[in-house]
Amino acid sequence: MPAESLKILLVEDNPGDARLFKEALKEAYASKFDLVHCSSLAQALDQLAKTPPDVIVVDLGLPDAFGIDAVQRTRANAPAVPVVVLTSRVDEALGTQALHAGAQDYLIKGELDPHLLSRALRYAIERHRMQAALQSESLMDELTKLYNRRGFMALAGSHLKLAERTRAGFALVFVDLDGLKQINDTLGHLEGDHALVEAAALLNGSVRQCDIVARLGGDEFVLLLTTAEKGSEDGIRHRLQEQLDVCNSQPGRRYSLSFSVGVVTAGFDRWPTLEDLLAEADALMYRQKQKQKGLA
Repeated sequence: MPAESLKILLVEDNPGDARLFKEALKEAYASKFDLVHCSSLAQALDQLAKTPPDVIVVDLGLPDAFGIDAVQRTRANAPAVPVVVLTSRVDEALGTQALHAGAQDYLIKGELDPHLLSRALRYAIERHRMQAALQSESLMDELTKLYNRRGFMALAGSHLKLAERTRAGFALVFVDLDGLKQINDTLGHLEGDHALVEAAALLNGSVRQCDIVARLGGDEFVLLLTTAEKGSEDGIRHRLQEQLDVCNSQPGRRYSLSFSVGVVTAGFDRWPTLEDLLAEADALMYRQKQKQKGLA
């Protein structure tokens, strides 16, 4: 955390919950924090227009905003500030949905302790900064405008830490664009680049905003689906094939796109490293490619 006081905007309409939050802050940061408390989203948006904080902590049950609406409106008015949400144990599912809407983390009311609070706020700020850094050219693939390998490893590694803390299941999908060499050889490398861009757009359009899509290099892509059910591998492959079928049904195409896909899920009862997940998904992808060629 920075040496100067941490600037926190708390949006919470329950005085008791606000008091408990402040007490946890005092234990976590002593006097090195500056807390502004608003009891409605309207008040918070007025405050944001005056002085942007380092982090926003927003309740999901406000009198003028509920659930995902609170997150979306907060982020729309302060896109450069990380958001952490507060929710009850009964409405914990809302916390997970808030992550999909762009929140960096969520905290359960009544279960706040100084260590957990400090870690959540620190993580939110660091992850938000990392996402901003990923917009730089060094972490983006110039051709497809997806993340490159370096960008993927940084952001996906960060998500794995969050998934392990929240015990949330996720999936890693390794995708190989079939037949790129043939396209290059018969139609030229310019058309091959077009196929890569088209494949990237198809993959990016098949996932949610909270998912991570990257081109690892050459004809290889990877997706990290930030939520997934155990045993959902076939469903994920089927969803990608449906998108391919729609793309290939367009009139006037000179060739069809085809993917070889390997899918692994984790986060339920096993926590492999990102490198192990990539290797496992890559092996499954290669097995499917050999099967399609009739070699398996």
